[in-house]
Amino acid sequence: MLIKSAVTQAQKKVGLSTAQPALPARSMLQVWTEAVSDSTSKPAFTCLGQTLSYGEIDQLSRRVASYLQKRLKLQAGDRIAIQLPNLIQYPVVAIAAMKLGLVIVNTNPMYSVRELVHQFNDAGVRAVIVLDQFYDVLAEAAPQTSVEHIIVTRPLDLMSPSKQKLLGGLMMLMGKRPKIKGQDIIDFKDLLAGGTSYGNHRASVDDICALQYTGGTTGPSKGVMLTQSCLTANVAQALDVISVAPESARYSVTALPLPLYHIYAFSLCVGVLPALRGHSVLIPDPRNIPLLIKAIKRSKIQIFCGLNSLFVALLENKDFRRLDFDQLKMTLSGGMPLMKSVADRWQKVTGCIVSEGYGMTESSPIISMNPPGFERIGTAGIPIPGTEIKVIDEAGNEQPVDGVGELCIRGAQVMAGYWNQPEQTAQTVVEGWLHTGDIVTVDNEGYITIVDRLKDMIIVSGFNVYPNELEQVLTTHQDVSQCAAVGVPDDKAGEVVKMFIVRSNSSLTESQVIEFCKKNMAGYKVPKVIEFRDSLPMTNVGKVLRKDLKGL
Repeated sequence: MLIKSAVTQAQKKVGLSTAQPALPARSMLQVWTEAVSDSTSKPAFTCLGQTLSYGEIDQLSRRVASYLQKRLKLQAGDRIAIQLPNLIQYPVVAIAAMKLGLVIVNTNPMYSVRELVHQFNDAGVRAVIVLDQFYDVLAEAAPQTSVEHIIVTRPLDLMSPSKQKLLGGLMMLMGKRPKIKGQDIIDFKDLLAGGTSYGNHRASVDDICALQYTGGTTGPSKGVMLTQSCLTANVAQALDVISVAPESARYSVTALPLPLYHIYAFSLCVGVLPALRGHSVLIPDPRNIPLLIKAIKRSKIQIFCGLNSLFVALLENKDFRRLDFDQLKMTLSGGMPLMKSVADRWQKVTGCIVSEGYGMTESSPIISMNPPGFERIGTAGIPIPGTEIKVIDEAGNEQPVDGVGELCIRGAQVMAGYWNQPEQTAQTVVEGWLHTGDIVTVDNEGYITIVDRLKDMIIVSGFNVYPNELEQVLTTHQDVSQCAAVGVPDDKAGEVVKMFIVRSNSSLTESQVIEFCKKNMAGYKVPKVIEFRDSLPMTNVGKVLRKDLKGL
């Protein structure tokens, strides 16, 4: 059976479009302004106990836009970097940038000097907004870059003067309010003190809305050009899948613990949720589990967006397990493979099925989703409307249903290319098909299962071994909290499997792990080296850094 036929049948069965849905707007700004026009007083964002409506956010963004245009002389097409955690300042600045036609360069606040210099010079960034806690690193990097303006904000900048005074004093006593040195910086509050007038920019569908930096499928970090049409097309595709949910299950209060500088959360924050007139609860530090739990409880969350490592951390917390989950209607997972054992535990504790999706920066980002009511644990769902897929082997031959190979996709959400890197673009997008670098299989009902990253594959005596498969098996062991498999050189086999394990029971031994693996996987897949660790190296998004483990 052909994969195309299986996908078409699946989309029709679920009630989805097979073609690209009509765009909700010509630009991401129009998505926002339409939400403001009919939902001015509705809550838009909550963070640190403060809630602002769509109208209030829009007024703040107008003041920021006015300052950026009139005082800093930024023009359409200029690049502005947002180097913030999940604070309300993030959407305020992003929307202001869209009003002026500026290109948003989402930047990890934890970047090193080297990483900032590379990204800002590559993008040609003119202005940066940064949280005070991360200013020192930026100050060291800035002289080596094209940056002309540095805007510094503090966590409390959008709160009332009385709260700023009280909480600011407490933060200073706790040593969490760093003193900023330097006369050339701009205080974020200055942006809010002026007027709200600015010259309007009418975006073209081909304008770049965001430069999203990623390691991509090949080579060093590259800027992915996401145009207005890429992003709005993906918003339309996501909305079509969400529309499958019955009216009684439509929800709006969404917890966003994943960082907004990541394309998944960014698209939800400024695209999908405003289109739904949703209420985003921003979590500045998802690693602070007690505060995250308080936010979930206080806001009566209806949608929770997370990933495997965050689910594990929450499930291991007794206060989380005691929460009332009656309001929770949907749990979304993306960004890294979801372990079946974790999904099963989540459903048992919360009563909510985890709906896993799949995507990548180069696809704006969603490629597939598990539609509401049609979830299949262990899969990444079916391709979203308007998305063609094929699976190819190493020779480029297209595979049938249940065949294993690299996933390639084609659709309106595919990036315009890599910034100033036509050769890299040509290697990744071939005849309109985006080569994802992910090994998958597609079943006869159109559901995609991610096998692993092509570059993470381990070859043991000529056999292909996929780390994700081994990790899925081992995490079913009751004494294993997390694990990661990598390949290490071996004179005889070429490579053998090394498994890093975080135990939930300190009495677990190496021999017990090996015995369990022998019972549940083929001999060549059984780890030859076991290393127990207190934690695994992860990105801020929560992905395990296998490359770091290989270097240990």
